[in-house]
Amino acid sequence: MHTPARLRLGAWRRHGTTHRLGWGLADQAVSSLTNFLVVILVARAVGPSGFGIFSLVYVTYGVALNVSRGLATDPLVVRYSGVSTDCWRRAVRNAAGTALTVGCVMGAGCAALGLVLGGSLGAAFLVLGVVLPGLLLQDSWRYAFFASGQGRKSFTNDLAWGLALVPLIVLASHEGGVPWFVFAWGVAGGVAALLGIFQARVLPRPTGTRMWLTQQRELGSRYLVENVSMSTVSQLRFFSVGAIAGLSAVGEVKAAEVLLGPWLAVLQGLSLVAVPEAARMLRRSLRAFVVFCTALAIVQAVGVALWGLTIMFLVPDALGTRLLGSLWDPAVALMLPTTLAFMGIGFWNGAAAGLRGLAAAPRSLRATLICACLYLVGGVGGGVAGGALGSAWGVAAATMIGTAVWWWQFRAGLRDRRQTDAVPGLTEAGPTIPTASSAPIPTRP
Repeated sequence: MHTPARLRLGAWRRHGTTHRLGWGLADQAVSSLTNFLVVILVARAVGPSGFGIFSLVYVTYGVALNVSRGLATDPLVVRYSGVSTDCWRRAVRNAAGTALTVGCVMGAGCAALGLVLGGSLGAAFLVLGVVLPGLLLQDSWRYAFFASGQGRKSFTNDLAWGLALVPLIVLASHEGGVPWFVFAWGVAGGVAALLGIFQARVLPRPTGTRMWLTQQRELGSRYLVENVSMSTVSQLRFFSVGAIAGLSAVGEVKAAEVLLGPWLAVLQGLSLVAVPEAARMLRRSLRAFVVFCTALAIVQAVGVALWGLTIMFLVPDALGTRLLGSLWDPAVALMLPTTLAFMGIGFWNGAAAGLRGLAAAPRSLRATLICACLYLVGGVGGGVAGGALGSAWGVAAATMIGTAVWWWQFRAGLRDRRQTDAVPGLTEAGPTIPTASSAPIPTRP
């Protein structure tokens, strides 16, 4: 009697995991497809130099996004996945308010920078400053929904973003210029952010930012440094390549990354649900947790490799030229090192999800800082030596070395976990602090 019951429970749990992963993939597919179409339209409409401007704005948005995630949504996902609805709503109210606060502060900085720069680049940064609060709030809803296992709501929210973007992107195409495309993309994100308030039935509380940061300082400060270090060195790489080889070279590097966009949608979709799912696996057993993280890494790396080979050998030049125009040939020339770089990042993600599932923030921070230094040296040093192509190969080498760093830290994190499990009441940082993540939580599918 007991064996069939256990088998049914295991099948139920596996179905729950597959269900959540499926919504993660579907949600990221919509989000990435929206961004992919915007990038393609911008590349065709403004040419290499204009696309270089858009790339710098997009990378800056990525920095702000990582600040918001490090302070607001990463601690939310680690500590409030699978908790009661009331507990989740209280946490989300403050986490979303923190994301909104970050958006206002960094948005003001972008707007000020835009006024100083002037010209098309300055106008693009000025518009980014205006739309940034809504963009960061929208991203916080995505993570909040996945923390509670409501991937369908995140999918609906991103779909609304895509639908709102259609008339706005038509307007931007008619007006022309990078600032209009940034405006269209940002306003559509703001519409989705407002929808998220009704979906979650939670009103963001910016006044709760200080309390949230205080409560989550153990994880938030480390995740902030971890997230910002990689996004900052990425921004430094793009600005350096632009200074060394010109804005056209920045556009070429970005275009090569855009060609990997469809598979990166899958990669990011898996990453979106990886941390809450890893936390659930860890509650089940350490073995299931390790198998999940390893499989996550392999699937992402192999998928990137297959997609990159498809682009390099199976996509006709005529189709590529229709997609990217004059950027197609230089982008294809960068595809091999770019594919290798994202394979390395795919391997990273499995170990990174594992370290966050373990709440081993010091180890994930250590791995991130080492890899950020490798990325900066490889990307900028390669750019000095060989322009866009040299930078791409430098980053590829850096990410392959970084893979070993991440998995070494993951192995050490598992060892730490086994040691602390042997001493009740202790965590890696010392005595257990009562939080949503440390409280006894029934295992959920």
